[in-house]
Amino acid sequence: MVQLTRIYTRTGDAGQTRLSDMSLAAKTDLRVEAYGQVDEANSVLGVVTSRGDLPEALHETLRLIQNELFDLGADLSTPLADDPPWEPLRIVQPCIDRLEGWCDDLSEQVGPLNSFILPGGTQTAAHLHVARTIVRRAERTAWRAADEHGLGTDGGLNPLAITYLNRLSDLLFLAARVANAEVGDVLWVPGTDRTPVEPRAAKRRRRAAQANPETRATGDSAFPAEPPPAN
Repeated sequence: MVQLTRIYTRTGDAGQTRLSDMSLAAKTDLRVEAYGQVDEANSVLGVVTSRGDLPEALHETLRLIQNELFDLGADLSTPLADDPPWEPLRIVQPCIDRLEGWCDDLSEQVGPLNSFILPGGTQTAAHLHVARTIVRRAERTAWRAADEHGLGTDGGLNPLAITYLNRLSDLLFLAARVANAEVGDVLWVPGTDRTPVEPRAAKRRRRAAQANPETRATGDSAFPAEPPPAN
């Protein structure tokens, strides 16, 4: 059990912090950046789970993920060692397998997509997209940290920790679609302010616009029903 008797310590006032193995690292170290971004994502998920408008099963999934993100942060903050003095907390393959299983379940619920979607819809869905993009950023930062410190080698990063970030971003994308189940996905309409000349492009745009919740509600279209004749 972790005991926090004092929140401020002054130990980081010189721009350094201690990793989980007690080694010193600059606060600008990419490893520190990565687990800091994981903390950001976890905070957004705290907003999501506090709203109380998700299906119970998905709510419980996200709460479990919030706990696992602490495990992930501990993993990213503990350099790999051949013979560590204690067994560190690591992301393991079953963690990733579980994420993939949840992704498969959510995919069945929401069905396929015919267009890219825009962040939006309900507030909960929008917050899930914010969490997704932060996780993507953490993944990119972790890869940069792996370039600097190594991957799967002594002193480096656990490759499964980075894989976890990749799968988690996929799950959060699907979770956002579930959160928009009642209002519908907000579809990307390519070139919204331009009139397409090619008939098939016009048809694709018309289909996307008609599928958008805003368009369905107002009956408006973002472009003419038929493209203008080609010169």
